[in-house]
Amino acid sequence: MSKPLADKVALVTGAGRGIGRSIAISYANAGANVCVCARTQDEIDATATAIQASGGQAVAVRADITQETEVGKMVAETVTTFGGLDILVANAGVHICHDTVVDSDPAAWWQTLETNLFGTYLCCRAAIPHLKTSVGGKIITIGSGMGHKGLPGNSDYCCSKAGLWMLTRLLAEELKEDRISVNELIPGPVDTSMTANNKSEDSVFSIDGEWIKDPEEVVPMALFLATQPNIGPTAQSFSLMRRDG
Repeated sequence: MSKPLADKVALVTGAGRGIGRSIAISYANAGANVCVCARTQDEIDATATAIQASGGQAVAVRADITQETEVGKMVAETVTTFGGLDILVANAGVHICHDTVVDSDPAAWWQTLETNLFGTYLCCRAAIPHLKTSVGGKIITIGSGMGHKGLPGNSDYCCSKAGLWMLTRLLAEELKEDRISVNELIPGPVDTSMTANNKSEDSVFSIDGEWIKDPEEVVPMALFLATQPNIGPTAQSFSLMRRDG
């Protein structure tokens, strides 16, 4: 049975649990060598062990993506271990504030932007020189419908994901001549540890008819984006939501 990501190298941030863990395992099952990254060593060790137990190749690298030095080491270890980098999945993210702008805590507000936007910027910045040596590199950012249409009471998350969508589009234009595709994947509501405490009556989980997913149900779209041709789609948003924004 052919493996569509055979000989590819993927780096997945936030891979210790939830969506990132499911994507990392699926990429390994599809033949990729995977660097699994997050801040919690035990979690990424468990992801790497699950991959290796199924016959895949994985290395676990602890990194805080808001720290430039740690991001640099994360990318360098990926390249040293596997010989290059073909796919970056910028999945790591947080949602700390659940307040209106006027009621929000500035420190918590910044922490969300620092992780979701600035951290992704640092990951992309460090990965791009290596992706340029790949044949058809891929950057997949994990976005949100709230980055396209704001939801009151979630100002930090909405603004961070709106910025991430612009970063995605900007990078797609900057890297077009290098045949590096940059696209956004919007999972929609997914049952994860991050969303466990955010299921109020005015959250996306309460929208009639919305598709509430398990992390594994995001995998087919993540595989689709990773396996597109070298001159495939770029600067696009691929959504698994059942609503307009």
